[in-house]
Amino acid sequence: MKQPLEGIRVLDCGIYHAGPGGLAILGELGAEVIKIEQPGTGDPIRVVKKVGSISFELPGDRSIFCEGANRNKKSITIDLRNKKGQEILYRLVKKSDVFLTNMRPQAVDSLNITYSKLRQINPMLIYAVVSAFGPKGPDVDRGGFDYEGQARSGFMYSMGEVGMPPLVCQFGVVDQATAIMASHQIITALYMRERFGEGQEVHVSMLGTAIYLLYFNVLMAQMGGFEAPRHRRSSEHPMRNYYQCSDGRWLMITLTPPDRHWTPLCQALGHTDLENDPRFDTDAKRLANAEELVALFDEIFATRPRDEWLRIFGEYDLFCSGVNSVMELTDDPQVIENGYMVDFEHPTLGKIKIPGYPVHFSETWAQTTRAAPELGEHTEEVLTGLGEYTKRDIAQLRKEGVI
Repeated sequence: MKQPLEGIRVLDCGIYHAGPGGLAILGELGAEVIKIEQPGTGDPIRVVKKVGSISFELPGDRSIFCEGANRNKKSITIDLRNKKGQEILYRLVKKSDVFLTNMRPQAVDSLNITYSKLRQINPMLIYAVVSAFGPKGPDVDRGGFDYEGQARSGFMYSMGEVGMPPLVCQFGVVDQATAIMASHQIITALYMRERFGEGQEVHVSMLGTAIYLLYFNVLMAQMGGFEAPRHRRSSEHPMRNYYQCSDGRWLMITLTPPDRHWTPLCQALGHTDLENDPRFDTDAKRLANAEELVALFDEIFATRPRDEWLRIFGEYDLFCSGVNSVMELTDDPQVIENGYMVDFEHPTLGKIKIPGYPVHFSETWAQTTRAAPELGEHTEEVLTGLGEYTKRDIAQLRKEGVI
């Protein structure tokens, strides 16, 4: 069975995750992804073994962050500061479909890998750029990481409760969203090339992605003239809230429209006396007396373990879900049955679970097929095959420090 992007070749000239992570996704869809790295050092993500207090170190001198960003790829080393190194890249560009970089404009210019240069070599090329803040404006040359995307977009004020300071989400949520958006735009450009015979440049930014991720929050501000309020559990609508059960685990309920679900909710909770309680017998009253009703629900949910409540709510067809920690995902049968977490044979860790590609196809497949490569692991393979260099050529290029 063929994969969706089988036969598509992609050159990855990016660093860290927001750009390269998008190409890891293309690799899951079957594209051949060739990562171009600096000889001796490689992508800086390779040596990110700790961020703040969070350790990313793995056995075999590997990094969790590097594994996520560079799965499904081949690695070659080319010194793009060297003219001969640039000539090697140009050979590869001639035979490739996509080129991606997330370097800042001044670095791209200095390495002679601009879109205007590469399109002369391959007019059908899809040239993808990933930036912090977008292709225009006063901050076009400024860099940034995931935190800057969260900060500038409004994301940090969209979490937590009223009165809390801005909150940051761990880890790399905007980086990953940007990677997904980059993969989407590249596939769109490939589709347009297929239909109209045109290559083009596409540009994705962390800022734009994060704002798009907050689409409805932004729409509220622009259409309604107000900011989406932060959730205050103690006074939020009791039927759109989360509660702790007797085993210390939490569940989330979302019962909309509330009037339709009020009677079955009271029945599921075993408190039919609440149904006609004058404090709660209309939705307006339930909201006005939310603190009182949330406190009552807290007492009720604390009488049974979470799995028992999930079973009961299922019997009444009430929308309800356990609140999982990420460590609990592998214990969730729905997650496992749908391949949202899958088995993967890692070269140093052995058999582990990793996130699976979250889309099901009836006539094709997508999945992680290889771990992140060692630095330069595929240099000779790619240059002798795709680049048509001889082994003598490669030996000389190594001697000169070009690769």
